[in-house]
Amino acid sequence: MKIYVDAKATRDGNGTKEAPYKQINHAAQVAEPGDEVLVFPGIYREYVNPVHGGTDDARITYRSVEPLKATITGAEEVKSWKQYQGNVWVARIDNGLFGSWNPYTTYVMGDWYFGPVDKHTGAVYMNDRQFYETTSLEECLEAKVYGRSWERKNSIYKWYTEQDEAADQTIIYANFQGKNPNHENVDINVRREVFMPQETGINNITVSGFTINKAATTWAPPASYQDGMIGPHWSKNWIIEDCDISHSRCAGISLGKYRDPVNDQYFTYKHVKSPTQMERDAVCRGQYHGWLKENIGHHIVRRCNIHHCEQNGIVGRQGGVFSLIEDNHIHDINNMQELAGAEIAGIKMHAAIDVIIRRNHINDCTMGIWTDWEAQGTRITQNLLDHNYAPDGTAVRIVGAMQSQDIFVEVGHGPTLIDNNLLLSKASLRLATEGVACVHNLMLGSITSIGANTDYPGVGKTEPRFTPYHIQHRTEVAGFMTILHGDDRFYNNIFVQNWAVEPKDQETVVDREPEDTEQVGTNGFDDYPTYDEWYAPFARLDGTYARENDMNDLMSAHFGHLPVWAAGNMYFNGAKAWKKEQDNFINTTDKVTFELVEDGDKTTIKTNLYDLMGEYYEGIITSDTLGEAFEPEQRYETPQGDDIVFNQDYFGNHRGVSTVPGPFVSGEAAQKALWTK
Repeated sequence: MKIYVDAKATRDGNGTKEAPYKQINHAAQVAEPGDEVLVFPGIYREYVNPVHGGTDDARITYRSVEPLKATITGAEEVKSWKQYQGNVWVARIDNGLFGSWNPYTTYVMGDWYFGPVDKHTGAVYMNDRQFYETTSLEECLEAKVYGRSWERKNSIYKWYTEQDEAADQTIIYANFQGKNPNHENVDINVRREVFMPQETGINNITVSGFTINKAATTWAPPASYQDGMIGPHWSKNWIIEDCDISHSRCAGISLGKYRDPVNDQYFTYKHVKSPTQMERDAVCRGQYHGWLKENIGHHIVRRCNIHHCEQNGIVGRQGGVFSLIEDNHIHDINNMQELAGAEIAGIKMHAAIDVIIRRNHINDCTMGIWTDWEAQGTRITQNLLDHNYAPDGTAVRIVGAMQSQDIFVEVGHGPTLIDNNLLLSKASLRLATEGVACVHNLMLGSITSIGANTDYPGVGKTEPRFTPYHIQHRTEVAGFMTILHGDDRFYNNIFVQNWAVEPKDQETVVDREPEDTEQVGTNGFDDYPTYDEWYAPFARLDGTYARENDMNDLMSAHFGHLPVWAAGNMYFNGAKAWKKEQDNFINTTDKVTFELVEDGDKTTIKTNLYDLMGEYYEGIITSDTLGEAFEPEQRYETPQGDDIVFNQDYFGNHRGVSTVPGPFVSGEAAQKALWTK
């Protein structure tokens, strides 16, 4: 059955084409499996709470009749501004508008939030520009440039809020920089979410072609409830496609976690267990809440434009397992730099089990992709990541903010596969983890956190980061182990030292950590063993039973670094190779130039790289080449358990019986448009 919605209808109807509903949520209360909700152009200021899901054979589809012309927003327009002083105007909002949850008394805070707790979930927008919140009316009047912002020219637009308890009103002051807000499109966050079921288990829903924006979302930490403007809320088989998603106070799309009263913001309010321990609890308790392959995940997010959200473009903890994230443009995430904490990235996924992230363009984000814990069977492939670092002249980042890189894999045991990507930022990879294979990538930036940032030294005893690994291609926990580091593979990559290594104490990069390096290449693994070196202590026991004292004798080997494999890599402009790598190409004489060119809707590269590669060819990499990740004893393979043959490049071009390293089959292929808007 087709159900029709039209905000411009003369009066609210019954959902027929002749008498459509005026609100999408009316349709969401009656839609049943197999129904299609058709939404005509207009602005829908409402919260959509689907109460029924579809079935595997009969989905419920919500579709904008004209792509991106139906806007669902969590904001309300304000036309009652009165001039207060100079460029600052004031509006009074009756608190009854907000119901039991007021974004202007609710702060962004929670577990793993490291910024100052002085920013509300509310926000003010003029012509789709989000204003910067101040902590005093004086700051709002002064309207200084915020030096930490990645968009400093916009940071002079300020707002401030306070409560008039006697009148039960929210007072909002805003500096409109000479504009009359009553003559502009000015709105404020009102609703916490835009399109997300209250209940869990609302499966098999498609949301297609909508503009979704402006919600007072809360901080979404991994062990707690994770809300977003839109998301499935612990369900299965959602498709979010062809949408424009922007201006969430925190997360845009949430594929994440249900609310567990036992473990909701536990550290923030109870303090007595470490947040890392509550992470382990969340993984185990998930089994009691239906966290099984048959029940949860398998979502698709595709062809969406996700931008200008201040925590994540996409966030997920456990609920995003077995999902596909493809062909999205994710950009301008956390550019305001008002929020800080361990959950900020274009895509931030915990437990990305068998998740495929492919063919996305991720740029101008504080961090590109962050797979945290249990990146087991995760594949990050054919993505373009660039400019994921602070612009020149940006002030030192806010205390508690994360450092920037294209991809961060943290405290997992693999197998995590990163192949055929262009990683063009100042830091390409952060590997505070083990069990990662990098194949056919082009990296202009460094690899950081090798052997570091996994255990917490803190004050007193060190807290090891024992993290789980799982039954292969399942969610059930197979075991826990701390991170030994290593067990990494680098095959057929190209490393270019695109930015000079700056002398210590003369660095100009403002978002580095003390242990970070600007040196590009694999030489950070120089102290790591080859497989034969690692296996030597165990080899003496081949063919024999372990003796009584062997457990103690082998303890240092059991907790030492795991081996590294590297072959077929190319190094330019001073990029350095792992000293034990035998088969590689190192050019120390020529200078590689590289430029990312944006021309209208097309992004291309201009480089002489392929003129300098000569006749260096390598064999085709396969799952057999990569072997298996050590701790889960799982091969680098598809989610279905099939072998992977790396015979396709960034575009899907066939590589043949041999190949040049890097993400393209040839210099000719490298000239094609990498991304088209």
